[in-house]
Amino acid sequence: MSQTSLHGKWAVSSSDDDDDLPPSGTTTSKSSRPAKSSHSTRRSPSLVPVPTPLEVKAEPARTPVSSLTIGSEARQSAARNQVNPLKFETSPSLAGKRKKETSDGSGWALSDSDDDDLEVKRKNQSSLPRQAPPNGETKKPKVESERPPSPHGRLYYIDEPDDFFESSLPCLNDTYRFYLNKVTGLDRKFNSGALHIKDILSPLFGTLKESVQFNYCFDIPWMVKQFPSEFRHCPVLIVHGDKREAKARLLQQGQPFPHVRFCQAKLDIAFGTHHTKMMLLWYEEGFRVIILTSNLIRADWYQKTQGMWMSPLFPRLPEGSSASSGESPTFFKRDLLEYLASYRAPELEDWIQRIKEHDLSETRVYLVASTPGRYVGADMERWGHLRLRKLLYEHTNPIPGEERWPVIGQFSSIGSMGMDKSKWLAGEFQRTLTTLGKCSLRPDPIMHLLYPSVEDVRISLEGYPAGGSLPYSIQTAQKQIWLHSYFHRWKASRTGRSHAMPHIKTYMRVSPDFTQLAWFLVTSANLSKAAWGALEKNNTQMMVRSYELGVLYVPSAFNMKTFPIDTNPFPASSSTSGFPVPFDLPPTSYSPKDQPWIWNIPYSQEPDTHGNIWVPS
Repeated sequence: MSQTSLHGKWAVSSSDDDDDLPPSGTTTSKSSRPAKSSHSTRRSPSLVPVPTPLEVKAEPARTPVSSLTIGSEARQSAARNQVNPLKFETSPSLAGKRKKETSDGSGWALSDSDDDDLEVKRKNQSSLPRQAPPNGETKKPKVESERPPSPHGRLYYIDEPDDFFESSLPCLNDTYRFYLNKVTGLDRKFNSGALHIKDILSPLFGTLKESVQFNYCFDIPWMVKQFPSEFRHCPVLIVHGDKREAKARLLQQGQPFPHVRFCQAKLDIAFGTHHTKMMLLWYEEGFRVIILTSNLIRADWYQKTQGMWMSPLFPRLPEGSSASSGESPTFFKRDLLEYLASYRAPELEDWIQRIKEHDLSETRVYLVASTPGRYVGADMERWGHLRLRKLLYEHTNPIPGEERWPVIGQFSSIGSMGMDKSKWLAGEFQRTLTTLGKCSLRPDPIMHLLYPSVEDVRISLEGYPAGGSLPYSIQTAQKQIWLHSYFHRWKASRTGRSHAMPHIKTYMRVSPDFTQLAWFLVTSANLSKAAWGALEKNNTQMMVRSYELGVLYVPSAFNMKTFPIDTNPFPASSSTSGFPVPFDLPPTSYSPKDQPWIWNIPYSQEPDTHGNIWVPS
């Protein structure tokens, strides 16, 4: 079976999505996974200072089109590049050969193997590649004080304007406490009410004593610099999922910083990741939780669309308070403690105790988490999409004509879902997303899936390198061409972020006229079974591979029937009652010419906004 498209002719594998996975109970480290693509190549170690970095001409202004060559481990080395900027080297014959061989975008040898959670590969792709000068130019000397090279030349790292960071408490939407990140290069009004990591960690929100950073990708030196000088040496605990060589590299990053400690999350099921992104901030004044979608690397806070929920400042409970004190109507405290306990990590015990000592009663959101494991009985509803289904069943209400209320899913990575939609997406996952109250039988509404097209990436602020954070592989795409009929473009003019590619993940139920929300979820979980879990053994067991975390908004927790949608969320206003959906509604369907961004095939017919073409190695 084959399919011809703008990407060339895809040879569609007949294998199913789980054929390449080990038997139940087998564990495999992500660091030891075999290479998935038979066309992948590796540069000679003697030619490059780090494994298989990206290549790009040093001065794109002189050469209109330059070539980006993607390597499999360059993302992992991004943090090292921050400390030791890469040297400029010339390799014209190699780059030229690749460009010539792949310029027509076809003829790729495709592997039958597949990735269950493609964010694993995104971690290994550098957002901070080296630059190679054009033929005949001498090497540019290394300048220690410079920022690392980028695909776009030094202009990629234009310093933020003086008013980019907040100097006083910003005007924020305190009703929902859902915020977008600031994006460099936007009109100032579209950053009014958005938050950068430096804003989050600033004294404006509390006098920091200690913090925990749960995440997937880390650049420790960069992270430390985001803390204001007065908090820069406060203890930080890093919760990560790295193993073996990746863990060794992470620990090496932390060596210059004695106040940084590490906690390794247990990943006992193959192909799982520690994908949760959360900050626990302990202040002199109290305690705060932030659940977000950004990795702790600079590229994720620069020109991508990200989202976060920032809790209120939780005060300390009076001494002698009961164990049940400080609970919210959404049982957020109980669920957060249960999530932290799932790590079975001694390093988190002090934090569990601190949370118990604080009043979290103001929280209006529900926690939706995934933790690795196989769950049966009542435990099946504790994690993953069955947790979301349970919350929607218990805390939402049926709506007249709800079959006309579409479901929207928006994400930055796509896993394997099988040869047809009934395998997972239109079966168990759609049943979860269409749950509204205690009604067991209902017709399925339309489902819109938002994922950037090739054109969205090409004309983005970052250009093709933005696609390094959108790891949908040809190996997965060729097995589920049926999925692409669900796809809609990334358009976000209402938030000024149409050209800031999404790393945010959101799911929601919206009215037919796109003015009301039945519920809204912001989470780290992409569209994959690894993130959300999948039913096994005739629906008697739930298997989850990864750690994920998000917060669910339901109107009943805000004394509303539905959430009105704010069509103009910027500049922010503390008095608005509208919910700031981060993209435009109604969604825009793909045209017949649109194709979903696939990150490991070439795009050489049209240069991007920086004059680059995309040529995977």
